[in-house]
Parts: sequence; C-alpha cells; structure tokens
Amino acid sequence: MHADHKPGGKTTNRLAKEKSPYLLQHAENPVDWFAWGEEAFEKAREEGKPVFLSVGYATCHWCHVMAHESFEDEEVARVLNDAYISIKVDREERPDVDTVYMTACQAMTKGGGWPLTIFMTPEGKPFFAGTYFPKESRMGMTGFVDLLKRISELWSQDRARFEQAGDQITEALKPRPDEAGHAQRPDENVLSRGCDQLASNFDPTWGGFGKAPKFPMPHNLTFLLRWCARSGTETAGTMAGKTLQAMREGGIFDQIGFGFHRYSVDEQWLVPHFEKMLYDQALLALAYTEAYQAFGEERYGDVAREIFTYVLRDMTSPEGGFYSGEDADSEGAEGLFYVWTPEEVKSLLGEELGDLFCRFYDIRPGGNFEEGRSIPHMVETHAEFAEKAGMDESALRESLEKARESLFQVREKRIHPLKDDKILTSWNGLMIAALAKGYQAFGEPAYKEAVAGAIDFILTRLRRDRCFLLRRYREGESAYPGYLDDYAFFIWGLIESYEATFEVRYLEEAVALQDSMIDLFWDGTHGGFFFSGKENETLIVESKEAYDGALPSGNSVAASNLMRLGRMTGRTEWEERAEQTFQAFGSSVVQYPAGFTQFLAALDFMIGPGREIVIAGEGGDETTQRMLREAQRLYIPNKVLLFHSGGEDGKRLASLAPYVASMLPVDGLPAAYVCKQYACEQPLTDPEELKSRLA
Repeated sequence: MHADHKPGGKTTNRLAKEKSPYLLQHAENPVDWFAWGEEAFEKAREEGKPVFLSVGYATCHWCHVMAHESFEDEEVARVLNDAYISIKVDREERPDVDTVYMTACQAMTKGGGWPLTIFMTPEGKPFFAGTYFPKESRMGMTGFVDLLKRISELWSQDRARFEQAGDQITEALKPRPDEAGHAQRPDENVLSRGCDQLASNFDPTWGGFGKAPKFPMPHNLTFLLRWCARSGTETAGTMAGKTLQAMREGGIFDQIGFGFHRYSVDEQWLVPHFEKMLYDQALLALAYTEAYQAFGEERYGDVAREIFTYVLRDMTSPEGGFYSGEDADSEGAEGLFYVWTPEEVKSLLGEELGDLFCRFYDIRPGGNFEEGRSIPHMVETHAEFAEKAGMDESALRESLEKARESLFQVREKRIHPLKDDKILTSWNGLMIAALAKGYQAFGEPAYKEAVAGAIDFILTRLRRDRCFLLRRYREGESAYPGYLDDYAFFIWGLIESYEATFEVRYLEEAVALQDSMIDLFWDGTHGGFFFSGKENETLIVESKEAYDGALPSGNSVAASNLMRLGRMTGRTEWEERAEQTFQAFGSSVVQYPAGFTQFLAALDFMIGPGREIVIAGEGGDETTQRMLREAQRLYIPNKVLLFHSGGEDGKRLASLAPYVASMLPVDGLPAAYVCKQYACEQPLTDPEELKSRLA
C-alpha cells in the first residue's frame, strides 16, 4: 500500500496530497485510495484488477456512515487493496465524473444518490452500481464485504463477462442524436402543461410537491411565478406562495441562525436533513426575492434577507468567495448543533421568555426529534399565535427576536458542523446572481459589496487567460478546467450584477465568457451544450443534459443567458443559439415539462413579450436614479435593463450594444426607452410615467 507518515505516527494515503475536504476526510483510511486520474487506471490495467469508484462529498451524511463502517475498517481495506484499485472522487470537484457514473447507476438500478458506489473495468466502463452498503449484510441489504468478495471471485472466473457488460452499459449511456427533438420547439402550451403537472403533484396542506422526502426545488417556484404573471392563473401563484411560506415556518429553515437545510425527510418540512448547501441558499434567495417583487409582501423579502444574513456571516471567505456547505453532523450526531430541550431554553432565557419561545417554536417535553430534543419550527404564524395568547403582534415579534439572538450567541459556542470551505465557480455564480437580485429589490449596500468581492475573487483566482474559468479554489490552489455550469452560472451572476450596479465591466466579462463558452461546449451537430468541453478530460461518454434537478441544468441557464445577452447587445446570433438549444431538448421537455422548470423559465423569456429598457442620463442625477430603481424593483421577469450614461462608461456600453448610442437624454432630461417585441416606444422622462408603463 502507498503510505505516508504524518507527525504523531498516523499513516496517510495518496489523498493526503489533495485539497478537497471530502478527499482529505479519507486520507487516513487504510484503503489504498487513488484520486481520479490516469495513474489509477494504468495500475488497474497492469494488475488486471477491477476498479472500485466511490463518489461523495464532504457534507454527505451517508458518506460519513459508509466511511466509518467500511473505509476506516481494516478488514474492508484488505479486501479492497488486494482485489481492486480504489478511486475516491469529490462530486463537487469533478461533476463530470459524477454525472456519467450517476447516470450509469440510475440506468442499472433505477435509483441513485450518494455515496455512489461503482465497480468498473480498467477502461472505466461500469458493470455494477449502487449507493450505500452496510459493512455486513443486514435487513435484506447486501453487505459491502460480501459484495467485494463476490465480485472479485466472479471477476477472476469470468472477466470477459464483466467487460462485455461494461461495453453494453457504456453504449447505452451515449446520447442518441435521434432523440434530440429537432422537429419541434416547445411552445406556450408546454408552459401550461408544466404548471398542470406541478399542480397534480402539489401538497395543498403543507406546500411543496410530492410526498416525503421533500426538496425545496426553487426553480419550480420561480417558474410558477412566471406562469402566474403570464397567464393570470392564481393556482400557480398560490402553489408558489404556500410552499415558500411553509418552508420558512418549518424545521427545514434554521429558525435560530437562518439559512435553509438541504431537504425535509417528512412531508411537513419539520425534520430536515441538516446539511446546508450554498446553492440552496442562492436559489431559495432568488425565489423569495422574486416572490417579494411579484406579490409585494414583506414576508417574502424578509426571508431573502435572512438567507443573505446567514451567507454573509457564515459562508463568505475573507477573500470574497463563498464556501460550499456545512455538514449535517457534529459530535458524531446528525442535527445535534441545531436542536434544543425546554430545560436548555428556559435556563438561558428565563422562565417567562423561555416558555414563550418554546410554545411558539414547539420545543416540547419529550421532543419532536431524537433523544428528547426539538427542532425549532413555527406551528402558527405570529398573528395567529398573538391572537390566541392575547398579545400584541409587534411585541411578540420583538420578544422572540430578543430570545433568538440570545440563543444564537449560546449556540455559537457549541461544536460546529464541518464547513466545506472549498470555493466552486458555479455555486458562487448562483450566489452572486441572488445577491445582485437582492440588491435590485432591497437596495442593501452590503449585497452590492459582496457581489463585487465574489466577482473579483473569481476573476482573479478562478480565471485563466482572460476567458477560461477554473472549477475549484481552496487554500491557495485553483484546479480543474471549468465545466458548463461554471460558465453558465457565473455568466448568470454577471448579467444580474450588471443590471444591479450598471458596472459595464460585468457586462464585458459576461460577453467575453459567453463567446468562450460557445467555443468550448457547443454541440455543433445537434445544438445545445455538452457538460464537459474542449479543456476537460474525455470520459467514456459525453454528457449533455437539460433536466433541472437539485441544481438547474447548465443548458437551461445557458439558454436564458443567450436570450438576455442577445437582447442586451443586439447580437441576434445568440438568440439563434438559444433557439437551437430549445430545439435540441424539445422532445424531452415536451414529454415531461415539470422536470425542466428552469428550462421553462428560459422558454417563457423567449416566447415573450420581452422588454428592453434603456435609461439614459447622468448617474448622479436623482431622476435617473428613480427611473433605474423603478425598473429594478418591479417584477418583470422577461426584461433586460441597460443604463447609458455619459462619458467613458457610455462609450464602453455602446461598443457592446451599438444600438444604445442613439438613446440619449431628451431636452437635457433623463429618458427611459422601452422596447417591446422588437418595437420601441417614445422615450419617457417622468419616473411615474415609466412606473405606470412598466406595471
């Protein structure tokens, strides 16, 4: 076994040289791990051994369980080291590897998840897949040791059979050009069907879609907001509003420290899987911000602000980038950091305030969770509780906030869950987009500052040669050429940041990266974008997806970016690329629109009517600023917004978007030019008239 010795006598394997927090968690395993790379496959070919691939991530609860039961176990390590070449992959660092082999797992088992367990040939072709395996067989589950020994035995007896299976599975994973759907482009009917499919799966009691476990799926909600605005269908708005409110009241939301946990294991949003992921915070902040804009209700804006408070406090690096996530476990137990007993609360807050807090947040004797502890959640709204208790609602809110702050300060002294402090370009792009949207809606300067810091961090630490992005940064090291979602999500963030701040450099960077993304990832034969590009490693199959899962797909976001940048710059060839992307995935989207809700949001933009708004004036002029604020704060999902100022910035903008050069102030007054469906109206010089026109 390859081994190094750390100070103190501990033995480490190859993973000790990695930067990924997940790989480093396995650096002291007795398993002779390789990181993903040619060295492992070459050794497998030389020794004639199958490859065992384990994919997970740092904050994955069941990854920790399998690691403790099996990968830290000497018996398991002996079997793996004798009969296999073992590879450990962080799915967040190498989403290309994860995507290919998760697709294989889903094809073979009709399910998936992490830890992802794959057995494959030395050529990387999978022949057996699964997720978590206990060390020993139990409750009908195959034990990992038994599985390892059985596969090793069969491999030695009939290797050709496994290789044939690997060839067949690999062939089945390849995209089929005849499934590309070029014959049709999804239309408005698909948007309607997407809403209907979500409605058929909607839980009217608790909000959300389907039964337990329930995932937030924020892009379902932002699509519903768009469909509500387009069609006037109240059902769409009701589904979005009910779900957003129920999640905020539930245990899936951290009522003490803010931010959302990963998902709820029950249908009531009470018991979460306690990990916190950056992308959930970003996508949910976008959803709550858009709901605030669409409905004009402060309760939605308050939640967006709470998410931002959490991210800026706990998930922002001193250098400006955003960390990836926080673990579910602390002190060896899931959720321990977040739960309370009535005795704890009352001892800290006093009997009267403690009792009030416990009653409001359901911290009860015997607990609502494990081992007599309770997850804080709201049983009633503030108004309902105040009425029953005979209290003034504002006084109730003030008392609860005082209590929450006190408990938060105490909780900070507990042992915290692991923080996954790697910085991913794609997830940072989402958070930048959310904060920029938040700045447009709320005008909070801290959001603008955070946007600038994160953009500068990525452009400084995660960009190479002007137009090439890298995937991951940690402890001074940037690694891996960027994938499609790194480009698409960061471009999204840059577009939102331009519309929030009107710093021309953000639009310049977005345009340059969009050109680079097309060159690297575009499928010139069938349209749409591959997940891996010219700079990425070539795997056993090329992946090209539009399905919107926990994260929106790169193609869905790319289609939206192309439409928006095409309208902003007048480059119609980008709109044509978006059209080809819609056609490339048309047949899949038409079959089940509810699985492609971010894609449907982009389609909603394409169908229109879209609005191009150009405001011309001096930046320091109060009327100019009023016009900009009106255009920013209103819910107009299918708009693009540009600010044509005088001076050098105006020239730079005109070089990107030549049509704005002639859009100037009128008679010395700031002017708003509103174009709709390729036709421009007379310029407006009154902010109130602009507000009326846009509304």
